[in-house]
Amino acid sequence: MKKIIFFLMLGIIPLLGCSSTDDVPPVIPQQIARNFNYLALGDSYTIGQSVCETCRFPKQLKDSLKNYLPSTDNIFVKVVAQTGWTTTNLKNAIQAENLNSSYDLVTLLIGVNNQYQNKPFSLYETEFPELLQTAINLAKGDKNKVIVVSIPDYAFTPFGQSSSNPSSISSQLDNYNAFAKGHTESLDVTFVNITDITREGLNNPNLVASDNLHPSELAYSKFVERLLPIAKNILGI
Repeated sequence: MKKIIFFLMLGIIPLLGCSSTDDVPPVIPQQIARNFNYLALGDSYTIGQSVCETCRFPKQLKDSLKNYLPSTDNIFVKVVAQTGWTTTNLKNAIQAENLNSSYDLVTLLIGVNNQYQNKPFSLYETEFPELLQTAINLAKGDKNKVIVVSIPDYAFTPFGQSSSNPSSISSQLDNYNAFAKGHTESLDVTFVNITDITREGLNNPNLVASDNLHPSELAYSKFVERLLPIAKNILGI
């Protein structure tokens, strides 16, 4: 009888051992939060003159990128831009900000006020390359983290149409954009054209802000449609 009980116990012990392992919950790796830093450099087109703070393209781009990120991840946007800034103003502002070279994404849109204020084109030829190099330096020294955005054409707004020669505005801005595109692409940096969107401003007044000069929230959303896939690729999301 003792032998029978002994052998039965031997048979039960392995069964108990197997069942106990099934009760241990699986180990789920904890999601590590990531923080991305985005720097937007520019003028009124970056600060979003005459539109709400959440309407300007850097904020719209941030919100669109967040849709592709886990809830634990964050994107922080730093905007260095003011209405009326030329390339010289932007250079001085960046220096005054004493920014760290730690940005995961940098956009640069500058030049319209050089044209509007009748600055020598040679000034843009000198200072735009300097600004682009600064943008690369601030993007951890990685040119692949930088996007240059073309200058909008304000000739296709009621304000622009009230000038003496709207076609001259467009022609001059074409020269600025051609130089910016050529230099940008010579460094293998991404250049995104949004000028054609703003040239629909007379056909579609909804693309123009209430001041009859700057892009509207709708126009900026169209900018973001072109920027988003590139920004996603840069951030690896």
